[in-house]
Amino acid sequence: MIEWFTYTQVAIAAAAGLLCVIIGLLGRSPSDYTLGATLLVEVLLLVQLAVSLAAPAFGNNPTGSLLEFYMYLISAILLPPLAGVWGLIERNRWSTVILGMVCLAVAVMVYRMNEIWFFQLA
Repeated sequence: MIEWFTYTQVAIAAAAGLLCVIIGLLGRSPSDYTLGATLLVEVLLLVQLAVSLAAPAFGNNPTGSLLEFYMYLISAILLPPLAGVWGLIERNRWSTVILGMVCLAVAVMVYRMNEIWFFQLA
């Protein structure tokens, strides 16, 4: 993992989550803005996967459990597409709120992955 990229990813996921939750609580159904914000979070997760696979080859090894890290990462990668499908199928305000909650959950998961990679001793 790259630390500055991780913090950027957490900030973007949190901002996307807050945007979706606020728009959903205002009564709006999923739109290009909310689905696009969720898509951006997914793209950043896929970049994080590529970085995490390449990092050990460059001497950036995790200090925590590699299995735990990848379980967090794979789970986080699966959440936004599932929420996006839900948002496209059930087009109401609550699916927009779900998009936001998924983005907020991804922000927490990425922060935890950062802790596993950098701050845990195996």
